[in-house]
Amino acid sequence: MATHLITGAGSGIGAAVARRLHERGDDLILFARDAGRAKELGSAFPGARTLVGDLANPDRLSWALAQQTLPDRLDSLLHIAGVVDLGPIGDLTPKTWHEQLNVNLVAPAELTRLLLPQLRISHGQVIFVNSGAGLSAHAEWGAYAASKHGLKALADALREEERDSGLRVTSVYPGRTASPMQVKVHQQEGKEYDAGRWIDPGSVAATILAALDLPRDARIDDVTVRPGR
Repeated sequence: MATHLITGAGSGIGAAVARRLHERGDDLILFARDAGRAKELGSAFPGARTLVGDLANPDRLSWALAQQTLPDRLDSLLHIAGVVDLGPIGDLTPKTWHEQLNVNLVAPAELTRLLLPQLRISHGQVIFVNSGAGLSAHAEWGAYAASKHGLKALADALREEERDSGLRVTSVYPGRTASPMQVKVHQQEGKEYDAGRWIDPGSVAATILAALDLPRDARIDDVTVRPGR
C-alpha cells in the first residue's frame, strides 16, 4: 500500500486526488494548517493521518514537523495547496508578494527538503501542481505567475539533483479549474463564474494519478491540462 502526503486536500484538485487515493485504499497523510482543519480532514477521509503546519509561514515548518511523528517512508509528496491574489504590479505590496511566494513556492521547497529522506527510501515521486501561469504571465497575474514560474524552476532543479536517487519529479500545469480558487479569481476579475466552462478537478486528479501510477520504466516530467470545452 502506497503512502502519499498531500497538501491542499481540503478542496478543489487536492480533495479530488485525496478522494481517489482514499477510495483505492492507499495510505494518506493530509497536511493541515491548524488542528481544526486537521480534524475536518480526518472526518472527511477516515483512516487518514494528518500533519499540522502553516504553509504561509515556511520558516516554522521544520519546527512544526519536529513536534509530530513523520512516516518512515513516502511514496509520493503531492504539492497541491496554493493561493492567488491578482493585481497590477504597480499596486502589489510586499505583503501580497510574500503571501503568494511563501505558500506557492517557499513552503513546497521546505516541505520537500524536510521529507526527501523518506522519499529517497522508496524511490518515490514529488508532484508539483503548478498552473498555466507557471508557463506564461499575463497582466495582473504578476505575483502569482512569479511564484509558479519559481515552482517550475524548483521542480526542474530537483529532478536533476535527485536523478541518481531514483526520485521522479512531475510538474502538472492545469488551466482554469472549477474550484474555490477559481471563484476568487473571477471575483477579482469582475467576471461571472460558470463552473461548467472549466476543468473538473477530477480530470486533473486523473492526470496526477496517471503520473503516479506510470510504471517505473518511464516518467512524466511535465504535463499540461487545458479546458476541453
